[in-house]
This record gives sequence, C-alpha cells and structure tokens, in this order.
Amino acid sequence: MFSEMIQSLLSSGGQANAMKRYTQMTNYIDGVPAKADFAKLKSDSVQLPNASSVPSFDNVLQSTAKTQFGELLRKNGIRSVDAQLYTNPAVDFKKAATKDQIISMIEDTSNKYGVDSKLIKALVQQESGFNPNAKSKAGAIGLMQLMPSTAKGLGVDDPLDPKQNIEGGVKYVKSLMDRFNGNIILALAAYNAGPNAVKKYDGVPPYKETQNYVKSILKNYL
Repeated sequence: MFSEMIQSLLSSGGQANAMKRYTQMTNYIDGVPAKADFAKLKSDSVQLPNASSVPSFDNVLQSTAKTQFGELLRKNGIRSVDAQLYTNPAVDFKKAATKDQIISMIEDTSNKYGVDSKLIKALVQQESGFNPNAKSKAGAIGLMQLMPSTAKGLGVDDPLDPKQNIEGGVKYVKSLMDRFNGNIILALAAYNAGPNAVKKYDGVPPYKETQNYVKSILKNYL
C-alpha cells in the first residue's frame, strides 16, 4: 500500500504538491498499524490511489528527478519505504564502467595478449570515445566497436559488456598484428576496413575513412 502511495505522491505534479500530500500522510507514514482503518483514513481526507491508476515504480523513477526524490526523503525524515523495486531487465548495470575502470581493463587484457596498451587506448578513443554503449550506424557495438559477426567469432556473448568487448577487441588486434607480421599500420587498417581489403591493395586501402582512421590513431599512439 505504501508503495502505491509513494508512487502516486512522486508523480502528483512536483515537489510542492508532494510536500502538501506528505503533510496529510504523516500519521500513515509514521506508524499506521498493519491492518489500517481505511474508513478512518478516508474520513481524515487521505486520498487512497486506485491501484490500476498508479504507474509502475520504474516509470515513476524515470520521470522524477533524483534530487527531488532524495530531498523529499531527507527533509521529511521518512525512515523506511515498504516497497519492492523491480528493476528494468533491459538495464544491465555491469555495462556501466568509469574511464579509469576501462583503462585498467585495457591494461590487463593488453598484457595478457602481448599488445601495447597505449595502442589499444588510442584505438578505443577513436572507436567509441570510451563509451561502453556506443553503437554505429553500421551496427558496430561497444568500446572497440565490434561488429556482431566479429564479436561472435571472438567468443563475445555481450559486446556491450566492457570486459567482454575489450577482451574480444584486443584478441582481434593481436590476430591482425600476427597476420601482418607486427605491422601496426596494416593491423589498424585491417581493423577498420577488414583484412581482405588490406590484402587486396597490399597496404592501406585507398579509402579516405580508413586512411584518416589510421592517421588519427597513430597521432594519439606515437
């Protein structure tokens, strides 16, 4: 019941209205017995929301500023909330990572595969700007912008997971370095345009995008 009330309170048109309603609900919040006297609540002008009209808690949180919610709890001394929060299954918090955490992952994984971590950092900066949730129009995903088919071939189940994405991306860079005998320029060109294009032109393909891509990464790497 309190879950429904706080949901309705938070979505009732702003903090001013919420504070007004809070005054009406003080006795209820501070200790109404388990089996509330609904007749008395109604006689005290406490408006009980219709369950069917109350939005989901996820929607309430999404539409209510965090500062308002936090301020409401702090200022009025609400000691507890008897409500269950059902998280949105589409949101996976393991995909959130700070830049420092990402850099640490890059260094660990680069060391594992024997690749210069500075090169991988420059590549990630170029590909995604260190954004784990980056997606390109072409369908590339994550920090190292892996195409779904490439990710699958590298054993990456979730390209949006920073750790998996870096693992797959560094492994791919290592394979390209081996294929082109340690030539960083050709490996980068292959990462962007594909190894077959590099083989076809026996060098960096004459694609403006690929040529600018290689130059930009080398500028940050060297």
